[in-house]
Amino acid sequence: MISSEGKSGMNILLISVHGLIRGHDIELGRDADTGGQITYVLDLARALARDPRVERVKLLTRLIEDDNLSPDYAQAEEFVDEKFAILRLPCGPARYVRKEQLWPYLDQMVDRCLHMLRRRGRLPDLIHSHYADAGYVGRQLSLLLGIPQFHTGHSLGRPKRERLLDSGRRAEVIDRSFNFGQRIDAEEDVLAHAACIVTSTRQEIDEQYGLYRNCELQRFVVIPPGTNSERFSAPGRRRLSESLLTNIDRFLAEPGKPMILAIARPDLRKNLSGLIAAYGNDLALRAKANLVIVAGSRTDIRQMEEAQRKVLQDVLFDIDRYDLWGHVALPKEVTQDDLPDLYRLATRRRGVFINSALTEPFGLTLIEAAASGLPVIAPDDGGPRDILANCRNGMSVDTLSPGAMAYALHEALNDRARWSKWSSNGISGVHRHYSWPAHVDSYLREVRNALHRNRKDNRRQQLVFGSIEGGGALPLASNLLISDIDNTLLGDSQGLRELVTWLRNSRRRVGFGVATGRTLDSTLAILRKWQVPIPDVMITAVGSEIYYGRACVPDTRWSAHIRHRWRREDIRQALSGVPGLKLQPDDTQREFKLSYFVDPVLLDNIDEIRRMLTRQGLQAQFIYSHGEFLDILPTRASKGHAVRHLAYRWGLPLERFLVAGDSGNDREMLTGDTLGVVVGNHSPELAPLRGREHVYFANQRYARGILEGIAHYGFGQADSPTTDCFLDMP
Repeated sequence: MISSEGKSGMNILLISVHGLIRGHDIELGRDADTGGQITYVLDLARALARDPRVERVKLLTRLIEDDNLSPDYAQAEEFVDEKFAILRLPCGPARYVRKEQLWPYLDQMVDRCLHMLRRRGRLPDLIHSHYADAGYVGRQLSLLLGIPQFHTGHSLGRPKRERLLDSGRRAEVIDRSFNFGQRIDAEEDVLAHAACIVTSTRQEIDEQYGLYRNCELQRFVVIPPGTNSERFSAPGRRRLSESLLTNIDRFLAEPGKPMILAIARPDLRKNLSGLIAAYGNDLALRAKANLVIVAGSRTDIRQMEEAQRKVLQDVLFDIDRYDLWGHVALPKEVTQDDLPDLYRLATRRRGVFINSALTEPFGLTLIEAAASGLPVIAPDDGGPRDILANCRNGMSVDTLSPGAMAYALHEALNDRARWSKWSSNGISGVHRHYSWPAHVDSYLREVRNALHRNRKDNRRQQLVFGSIEGGGALPLASNLLISDIDNTLLGDSQGLRELVTWLRNSRRRVGFGVATGRTLDSTLAILRKWQVPIPDVMITAVGSEIYYGRACVPDTRWSAHIRHRWRREDIRQALSGVPGLKLQPDDTQREFKLSYFVDPVLLDNIDEIRRMLTRQGLQAQFIYSHGEFLDILPTRASKGHAVRHLAYRWGLPLERFLVAGDSGNDREMLTGDTLGVVVGNHSPELAPLRGREHVYFANQRYARGILEGIAHYGFGQADSPTTDCFLDMP
């Protein structure tokens, strides 16, 4: 396992969770989740794979089994070329669902990716996540494995939420529909953690990321995407696809007229109704040119998602309203293979490409059109500003004004000399500013810088694959029960005795561990008081310390791992004197844990503390439980991360871990692929987990609730014993 700084090339893991992703015949426009982001990620992967400095590129996405979709999306591994493969892992429902419905299941993706990496025996040198959901997954993997994370947002939650609020939609409705709370929190966490945020334009940083509290300018780099010049090029004398010509021209009474070409998925933000109004209200424009709208693929509008169906219905109504039959082409399907010829057809007919979107972060279609020699009209926003400034191949327009769009279209179509100038400028400008080789050069330079900064953490292979210090044996049990102590394991003496008896009887199959906010000394004392046998493993101090067996052998590699960016004394000083915060007694404080009492009357918003530390360049994880206790830990430390560290050091799948808890500091270890048990006496903080896969809410309290969960899952009963584990029961 040679790192990228050794003899072999870089090993890069890209993550793009949602949408329909495959290496051929991309179904762009099928829905709102299958758009330009997918083209970007696939093109980036291919460009990286072509570079000799890169050994391997893997693209991680979701495995989908859906009778309404191609079986391609159920293929666990797709080899696109010699150095690039798409990996698919199950996450949430087997069927295809929109991205907003995936948030409860993202911990599964983390767990299954960790298991896959452990099985394959080689960790990537870099994780690059795309969009907020992948950002969450990438951050967890980065924290657990010590691998630098790059992130590209593509679309951001805060500006989107503001635009929806400005449109008059109610906050509670849009937050419920789009999961903005989770999404924005994940984006903030990624911004605080990522080694580099890759954007396509400066405007993204200034006007979009600038809305976030964790926006640190030194983390950003502008690297515009490229376009495939082998696919997208001027028409020349080449023959165009006859099937494409038939597919377009069958709608048109005079197909030889110039084409106004629009390519956009059926989404309100793409403003197709505004474009049709611009065209329909201008008789001279209708006489001059045809309008061709490629709005994704469809078989039956009635079977589409409601939002897409409404957009397409409105398009058809508007065509009828303005009596545009014979003037507008709206093909049911234009494949990815057809797109280059579609641009070339519009160029050959001396047409123009228009992006009528209300906002546009970048606009890949604009540089595809430019590379094909097709002049462009684009919104005065985001990426189009940079593209037009670099290529000088068209004009910007206020897309909120149909009249302004009509005027711009006339300007593009009526001056033949200017059209020719814009056409040639676009071709040369794309070659100069938007090539994938140039993108990869800049990208790999940033990667090398990140790996250099991360060099002290590049022993991560030892972290995951090494053995326990001090000569301790690794557990040989095939299952592991890990329980919180207070109000979970303890609280009912008779139920505890029954659980201990079960553990003794299952010792050949089931190991035993605890995960607690207590210190090691306090843990040992309370277990002795309740006559609980010493566990095989003790995760203490809210996941910041791990100890093994009766000898309490510390896991020093875990300590070295979580030390990353931890400035304990600076945090303590920064929080001194904050109203509503009071340090807990000295015996609760640890090297990797600061513990406070919280007065919710004086301090009703923990996020204010987080923001204050961020402004001072201090990174930490906050665990608030029972409405009165605040534990501040290194970003890599938590009960959940500690459990996953154990799983992958021991080579034990997470579905072999049954974890039990009652409060907010147990939440992270209860989600994902672990078998979670929430005891009946749980605090309200865990109520949102109800209904999650692999999270069982017991009716019984304390240890009896754990036993109820064991029975529910049939835990520890399916495996035949192999050898004794080192659980040391009296």
